Amino acid sequence: MRLKNISLNYGMKVFKALSEEPRVRILHLLINNKELSISDLEHILDFTQTKTSRHLAFLKNAGLVGSRRIDQWTFYYILEEAIEIMMQIFKFIQKDINLIKDQEIYEILQSNRELAQNKINNNPFRK
Repeated sequence: MRLKNISLNYGMKVFKALSEEPRVRILHLLINNKELSISDLEHILDFTQTKTSRHLAFLKNAGLVGSRRIDQWTFYYILEEAIEIMMQIFKFIQKDINLIKDQEIYEILQSNRELAQNKINNNPFRK
């Protein structure tokens, strides 16, 4: 669902959500990578589980982030109705060094996972 305009109340929630750096960093990772688990966010951002959960709860309550569970993992994503406004906002801060560093850490993490998966799949002793 594409937003054509937003209410003052929703706008205030968006701006409050963007008022703290950890939440901006989380949103940036989610907008760039579609969906991440809480453990991925903790690892990339070097946050505690408590800090990560607190900020994710704030973003969910603001109507920006949704979640889904698979077994013991919870994955977070930007809600469809918030994607366009987030993309517009991140156009202006996309060259921030912290945001770039977070994305680089994510890419290393993803690359390591792919290497590990290839190693498992190509193991001749695997049944």
